[in-house]
Amino acid sequence: MLKGKVIGNIVSTNKLDKLVGYKFLEIQVIEKNELTDKFIVAVDRTVSAGIGEEVLVTTGSSARVAVGDANSPVDAVVVGVVDKKQS
Repeated sequence: MLKGKVIGNIVSTNKLDKLVGYKFLEIQVIEKNELTDKFIVAVDRTVSAGIGEEVLVTTGSSARVAVGDANSPVDAVVVGVVDKKQS
């Protein structure tokens, strides 16, 4: 699982039928609590993450399980929003 920060939405009008209705997010990967120069595109089906939020992302076959379709062409899925610690 990865942690990252949502930096943008990606709009794709033309896509595979299996991806219709999916929300695509551009995410900057966080490692050791620091933003990196790595970016991924992840699907958000149920979490409703927004720009600026830190999120948890699962990848690979676990991503396909998370969307409920083992044959889906999805490689990364947002599975949670990170709660901020209160001071």
